[in-house]
Amino acid sequence: MSSQFRNNILTFVLAGGKGERLHPLTLERTKPSVPFGGNYRVIDFTLSNLINSNLYAVYVLVQYKSQSLIEHIRTSWRKFGDLPEQFITVVPPQMRKESFKEWYRGTADSVYQNINLIYDFKPKIVVILGGDHIYRMNINEMIDFHIRKKADLTLSVIPTQSSEACKFGIPQINKDMKVTGFKEKPTSLKQKSIFASMGNYVFNADFLIESLNKSKAKNKATDFGKDIIPYLIKKKKRVFAYDFSQNRIPFLNRYEAKYYWKDVGSIPDYFQANMDLLGNKPILNLDNRHWPIHASNVYLPPAYISGGNIENTLVSEGSNAIGSTIKNSIIGRSVFIERGCTIEDSIIMDFTRIEKSCHIKRTIIDRFNIIPKNTSIGFNLKHDSQKYHVDQSGIVVIKRGVRDL
Repeated sequence: MSSQFRNNILTFVLAGGKGERLHPLTLERTKPSVPFGGNYRVIDFTLSNLINSNLYAVYVLVQYKSQSLIEHIRTSWRKFGDLPEQFITVVPPQMRKESFKEWYRGTADSVYQNINLIYDFKPKIVVILGGDHIYRMNINEMIDFHIRKKADLTLSVIPTQSSEACKFGIPQINKDMKVTGFKEKPTSLKQKSIFASMGNYVFNADFLIESLNKSKAKNKATDFGKDIIPYLIKKKKRVFAYDFSQNRIPFLNRYEAKYYWKDVGSIPDYFQANMDLLGNKPILNLDNRHWPIHASNVYLPPAYISGGNIENTLVSEGSNAIGSTIKNSIIGRSVFIERGCTIEDSIIMDFTRIEKSCHIKRTIIDRFNIIPKNTSIGFNLKHDSQKYHVDQSGIVVIKRGVRDL
């Protein structure tokens, strides 16, 4: 695809979800703004996929508890885009028209309320992506598939088991990858192996405008999965499914998952996605200079380790660990771990201090916390539940602390 054609592509990143199942990490921030992997926010994966695919015209649609995300975009992503048609811009609900008296009511409604941005940019293609998934994707391959199929709409899908169907929209697909039916989060399916919608879409721009306006006229322009896609299939439109398992990014290591995508909408899924970064042969390896995941610049010194035992752990810049044992964990930026601590199977986020002789296991500690000396967390869940959030999976989560330590 030529660079000229890319200039005719506009992207909306949907980043307004509440993320209620990720509580308490989303008490003060939206799900795409939750820290991940030591150096990143969840949304950095979607935005990096766009930049690595040379797609620079990006509107990020925000809504609930958006200030953290707005600040992250302002400080970390403004470096991309030198021309008027190259930008990464945050768009909160505008309520520009008399009919727009409510906040975004769903994925389709959020785009419909900003339909003026499509009119102004005049793209040929509109890409719509979720901002709350961990994955790497060459979006150009999906766009090329869309063009080859002469599709009106293409949705990306991933192979999964029918036992997971209740979490996703499930398309019915023929041999030509045309979508012939669509069920949003069905409770039961007969087949064992299925495709699940990833919530990523490629539309012909004129077709998207027409579809949103027609659906709105029938008061059915709220959600793409529940409303728009079933309506388009019923009207015999050219809706196709792009198989994400065939997507390739350059220079994958042979031990990595050939394709990786995880909706980190729950504490167990979020925890596991972080753990997937660990090991001598991680299934999600972020050390790929040809497909980097861009992180915010915090201008901190290198990490400092003195004594103790650090095993299978990512330690971010600016952190200090003195005479402690840390295993199978992710340590964020500017974390201070004092002498005599043991930390195992845990995620410690930025600017946290863990004082002497603390013992922490299978715990997520949000940013700006101070854990007093001799504290034990993760060993007695009944006791922990009196002070912290304990997920049904047994993972302890400590909410965000006070900023001014």
